[in-house]
Formats: sequence, structure tokens, C-alpha cells
Amino acid sequence: MSEVVADWLVNAAGVPAGTRGLAADSLGDEKLLGKSGFTLSSPAFSAGGELDPCFTAYEEDAVAPPLEWSAPPPGSQELVLVVESIGPQGGEPVLHWLVWGLAAQKGKLLEGEVPPRTGKNSRGNSEWLLPEPPIGEKHHYIFQLFALDLPLIQMPGAKAADVFAAMRGHVTACAVLTAQFEGEQEESEWDEED
Repeated sequence: MSEVVADWLVNAAGVPAGTRGLAADSLGDEKLLGKSGFTLSSPAFSAGGELDPCFTAYEEDAVAPPLEWSAPPPGSQELVLVVESIGPQGGEPVLHWLVWGLAAQKGKLLEGEVPPRTGKNSRGNSEWLLPEPPIGEKHHYIFQLFALDLPLIQMPGAKAADVFAAMRGHVTACAVLTAQFEGEQEESEWDEED
């Protein structure tokens, strides 16, 4: 079992105490967070805000949300995006998305855009793993962007452990953005008035 994440990351990500194993905890540190003004944002939700159901398993044709970032520190050669979720009691994260091959410059991913390279998520496929928390349970979705001082050579479909091993010691900056989503009761035609 991995260690409880550091206080700086609990504060930056707004996750429950007792959260374990977030990528930013093992690959980054407080000095790298927002280094040189490196930031991550989304036009679809504010920091700590709610994910729209159109990015979750609760809507058909759901896609990954749009993201935007500022320029990383000089000397950065590639960006890596890791999206993990945590339940209300903390614990081990679920990996929703692992993306690399992003140019080390100011940029964005459009809503539903297919990224250059993706690795395996917690279900073993290389897609955006649609959020689907249990009904009435609020989960935190932690979008973590890392700038690296070298390009990754991993092939698409690589496992997170292999990508993280290649990143270790090469992170020049990191940025964190958190969203929340609560499991919903699906409406059916039987729920309508008599």
C-alpha cells in the first residue's frame, strides 16, 4: 500500500486526508508545483468545481473535458497528463487517463480530442475512463500535468508504472486541477408523474 500523500498536495488538490498514492506525490514536490507560473485550468469547470455529466458515464457520448495550460519552465521537452480519482474516504486512487506526447508549450486539449499518446487506465484500456461514482457519493478528480526535461519513448498503451518510472527524476514542474462529481440516480420514464 502506498503512503498517505503529503500535506502540500492535500491542500493543492483539495482531496480528503488519508488519500494515498497520487502521481503528483511520488513524481513532484511542493517546489515543483506551479514552478515558473505553470498552471492547468479548464473552460468547462472551475478549480474544485463540479464536472458536467457530459464528461461522465451518466451521459451517452460522454468525452474527456477540455483542458488548457500555460507554458512550462524553460528546458521542458514534453508534458504528461495524469487524471486520478479519490472517493470521500481517501484511499488508493483510480487512474482515469494517462496522456503523454504533449508539446512543452502553452497549449490545450479540446473537449473529446484524441491526445497524441495514451497509456492504460485502471480498467486496462487507453481511453478516458468515464467517472461513475456510486449514487450519492462524491469523488474528487485530480488532473495532474507534469513538464519533463526529456521526451518519453514509451509506446501508446504503456502501463502507468512504466511511464511513471521513466518520468521519475525528470519533472521540471507540475500543475494540479481538481473537479468533483457525485453519483446520480438515473432518471427513467417510470419516475414521471402518474
